[in-house]
Amino acid sequence: MNFKRKLLIAALPLAMGLSTLVQADMTLKIAEIHPAGYPTVVAMENLGKKLDTATNGEIKSRMFAGGVLGSEKEVIEQTQIGAVQLTRVSLGSVGSVVPTTNVFNMPFVFRDIDHMRKVVDGEIGQEILDAITNSDFNMVGLAWMEAGSRSIYTKKPVRKIEDLKGMKIRVIGNPLFIDTLNAMGANGIAMDTGEIFSALQSGVIDGAENNSPTLLEHNHFREAKYYTQTHHLILPEPLLMSKTTWEKLTPEQQTLVKKLAKEAQLEERDLWVAKENASNEKLKAEGVEFIEVDTKPFYDATAPVREKYGAQFADLIKRIEAVQ
Repeated sequence: MNFKRKLLIAALPLAMGLSTLVQADMTLKIAEIHPAGYPTVVAMENLGKKLDTATNGEIKSRMFAGGVLGSEKEVIEQTQIGAVQLTRVSLGSVGSVVPTTNVFNMPFVFRDIDHMRKVVDGEIGQEILDAITNSDFNMVGLAWMEAGSRSIYTKKPVRKIEDLKGMKIRVIGNPLFIDTLNAMGANGIAMDTGEIFSALQSGVIDGAENNSPTLLEHNHFREAKYYTQTHHLILPEPLLMSKTTWEKLTPEQQTLVKKLAKEAQLEERDLWVAKENASNEKLKAEGVEFIEVDTKPFYDATAPVREKYGAQFADLIKRIEAVQ
């Protein structure tokens, strides 16, 4: 056996060992439909950086913001098969597979933002994340991201619930949300976000409902100058990891991911508040009128919606109400 051949054989175990080490390293693809700089994007990017540092580069990450990997539905499908590792999703996308999550989609289930935070930070929030993890959704529930509260913006002012009567208001295409606006006297119209501006312009709809950053960043304020503060929906959004990826992590890595996800939850909350405040100021400077209303008539009007969709969650709703 010549000298070169001996060296090659001697090097084989080392090469195999190195390839095993390389396989142990992982790069998480993080997907988000929101653009770079958005609170959820920044919080997930920072989670990835902390993970890289804490694992000495064993777990790296790469952010794909601005919907470059597809719509939320497409990102969910990619995460379910492990092609994407980490993402934030809206609860409406989870409800059909994990019905318990629909409890957070109820109108006025939270008294205010502070109440919602106490619920998601406590045992109820963890139970619902666990329900996602233990379902057929093939994702692991890690934490909750904040998206503020949703109120109604319109072309004509809504100063009391009677003013909504007959108005065509765009909502997310979820029967629960459509029924909520219908119960308030409006006509709930399901429509993709990208269609709202032209529908406002042409008069196909009289308004929509969403948070203030959306009203600002999608330029809806140019057509809808009245923002009625109903706060009818407060929708926390789960941060999820592909279960396929999760099961490749060591127990220590899983513990680390959970810890950093909870840190991301609190970081995103602060980023959200700053963004919402800045958006409110810009909207007011652009001539948008923020209309404060007595929300009790809106709450009372949506009672049938809570009864219809909430019957199966009656005990859970009582527990949510009891959180102080």
